[in-house]
Amino acid sequence: MARAPRRLSPRGQQLFDVALASALTLPALLTLPFEAMSWPVALLSLAMTVPLYWRRSHPVAVMAAVSLAHFFQLQVVDYPIYGQVAFPFAVYAIARHSTAFWSGVGLGIAQLGAVLAALDWLLGFDSLTLQTFIAYFVPLSLIGWVSWLFGNLARTRHEYVAALLDRGQRLEREAHQQAALAAADERARIAREMHDVVAHGLSVIVVQADGARYAVSDPVATRTLTTIAATGRESLTEMRRMLGLLRSEESGMRPQPVLADVPHLIAEARAGGTLIEAELPDPIPAVADGVGLSVYRIVQEALTNVRKHAGAAARVAVHLEVQDRTISLAVLDDGNGASAADDGRGLGLLGMRERATAHGGTLEAGPRPGGGFAVSARIPL
Repeated sequence: MARAPRRLSPRGQQLFDVALASALTLPALLTLPFEAMSWPVALLSLAMTVPLYWRRSHPVAVMAAVSLAHFFQLQVVDYPIYGQVAFPFAVYAIARHSTAFWSGVGLGIAQLGAVLAALDWLLGFDSLTLQTFIAYFVPLSLIGWVSWLFGNLARTRHEYVAALLDRGQRLEREAHQQAALAAADERARIAREMHDVVAHGLSVIVVQADGARYAVSDPVATRTLTTIAATGRESLTEMRRMLGLLRSEESGMRPQPVLADVPHLIAEARAGGTLIEAELPDPIPAVADGVGLSVYRIVQEALTNVRKHAGAAARVAVHLEVQDRTISLAVLDDGNGASAADDGRGLGLLGMRERATAHGGTLEAGPRPGGGFAVSARIPL
């Protein structure tokens, strides 16, 4: 794999700038005693090199300071001085660390400085001709162009790398978000499946234990059945609490039931003591597995609610019809489920509605006008 390019840390960049500026400033200090015009020229050299300490943080100001020092140098002497080595570094800095606009300004200043320097030097020697002007101007101009090009390329590369890093970080964040959403969806699906399956089984146990407790006269059996019923209710409560935790974080090998398994579900409920009248199509039509699973779970949850809330003598009617590419389902009872107390933790109606709307269908649930409770759903195929 290609290794990421090495980049200086902010601390490393600061140390590099200090080292570079110091390396350029130190010779100017050493030449103080030897300058032909002594201190003024030496101080002018320092005025050109010292601003380079801030070339990264204030490139425009550094370019302005170095350019002004060069302008004054043209007024004082008409020959090159040591401090002019700072000018290419200032041009590079403004092209590298500033915007494209100021980079163009720096290039223009460099070309203007090449013109003025060539004119000043040639006029000082009284040898200004077109040939001599070109001979002086071209090298000075090339120095400015090369410094600007290197700085501009470095800035472009830095922006490109920064864009790649930003894109990589954004993709990483999106991947984490997608994983979190997928995990939340899976937790919600597990919560629905556990509620539908486990609540169904526990409800059967509780109803059977309550019925058997009233049917037997043996005190030991009565206490045992009471314990079974109480344990079942506690398990239902605890399961709802755990499933609530699973859903609160929402932002197997065994085949899933399908529509053809609805008759078996009704037969199981009848065996558990629920009085059911069913109107089902014969034969059960083949539908998509997802739709069939949703219908099965809606019927299962509706029957579970009947056992929990409608009362032991409640009668249930299940109507299932498939026509005009729509499944129509109704689970009606005449019990007292509409007036039963609600602990506020039930997830059954919410899960049924989610299953119906997931396939573009609708679900209505509520008390019947003549008493009892009704659940009806329509799911398009």
